[in-house]
Amino acid sequence: MKLPVFFESYFQSRWEPQTLAMLLEGLQQEPSVSIRVNPARLPADATPEGADGRVPWCHEGFYLKQRPAFTADPLLHAGAYYVQEASSMFLAHTLRTILLPSFVSHPPTTALDLCAAPGGKSTLLRSLLPDDCLLVANEPIRARAQVLAENMAKWGHPNVVVTQATASDFAKLTKKAGRFDLILADVPCSGEGMMRKEEEAVRQWSPAFVAECAALQRSIVQDIWPALRPGGMFIYSTCTFNPEEDEDNVEWIARELEADVVPIPVEPTWGILGDLRRERKTSSDRLPCCHFLPGRVRGEGFFIAALRKHGETTEQECIAPHKEGKNKKGKGRKNPPLTFADHLHESINTLPTDQLDATGLPSINIPLEQAIRYLQREAIVLPPEAPLGCVQVCYCGQRLGMVKNLGARANNLYPREWRIRSSFVEPHCIFPALKTTCEEPAINT
Repeated sequence: MKLPVFFESYFQSRWEPQTLAMLLEGLQQEPSVSIRVNPARLPADATPEGADGRVPWCHEGFYLKQRPAFTADPLLHAGAYYVQEASSMFLAHTLRTILLPSFVSHPPTTALDLCAAPGGKSTLLRSLLPDDCLLVANEPIRARAQVLAENMAKWGHPNVVVTQATASDFAKLTKKAGRFDLILADVPCSGEGMMRKEEEAVRQWSPAFVAECAALQRSIVQDIWPALRPGGMFIYSTCTFNPEEDEDNVEWIARELEADVVPIPVEPTWGILGDLRRERKTSSDRLPCCHFLPGRVRGEGFFIAALRKHGETTEQECIAPHKEGKNKKGKGRKNPPLTFADHLHESINTLPTDQLDATGLPSINIPLEQAIRYLQREAIVLPPEAPLGCVQVCYCGQRLGMVKNLGARANNLYPREWRIRSSFVEPHCIFPALKTTCEEPAINT
């Protein structure tokens, strides 16, 4: 891979020579492939075909020996697993070791993933947060927000709201809805950590672009900061290496917005590094943060730090406040108090996350080839014994969507915008143990 002009000289002035040499060597290596299973969908012992070990900081994550044709696997479309870069799965370890323990006395009731598309970190958060914690997954760009909504619907959890809003929109909302207990900001960045996978990351890089991104990141964090309650946790992450977007910005947040940086414990064998700035010679000078460098870890470039906002939240503020309103029919009667989610729907552009889990409806398990035809939104025919009317279609016991069974044919109700567009798909399932036990149609009424 040919690196951008000034890339080496930029880091030579900021890092120790051996750290830069490690990075340059790692950037020439082939990137890894990894997935994360959905614990609500697959059994704990489910192992993908071609597994090449677990991701050490996320036991739901697996490395694969090679990249399969994921689009041809119905289980991906069912939300049984998510294709996610291994380094970014470190959020699972962060949540388990410092975030959730910090909420022991008052479990989080609201969480926000501010820059969430396409949904890797939001689906991870949703799997680990308490079931009664509302997760708001946000993306300001409309097209990307639609992809986010699709992925959250497929992952499957009712306590999710997908929004298309800016950081300042949320800050305004807090005046009537309350503040978030937890905010994740995986901010837009210069993309240095994705240079092995995306040519655009190489083409767009320059020292000036780094400075531009760092300023944008500070602006986003400053805008969202009022939406975090006092004592709440803030996770800052990027897919970059440079200190301007990473360590320097975290120090700015802690100093200017008043927060403490919380150390994240790591195992030495994982290869994760801390503060990489050359001028920080002693441990007392170094920021407690985590750097993932290709070649040092089995994953792409990633940076993450955790901060706790100064101040304490009162007992009443730990739960989002409610607001009462008059009944539409008048006569002085009151409507039920508005929830945090109600305020979101009233004040911010929310996107539908069609729930694919249809409780109470009959379901039918269909074989692999027919599952792909369904996902291509082609017509399918169910067995004669299948019930008429709305039926949930499943593969390996995992729901794909709905059909309206008319007997002679079944009208395909899979969302048109989600369909597999290619006609040339070789059906494949990367969980062969599930496939061998689920090939025969089975009806559950």
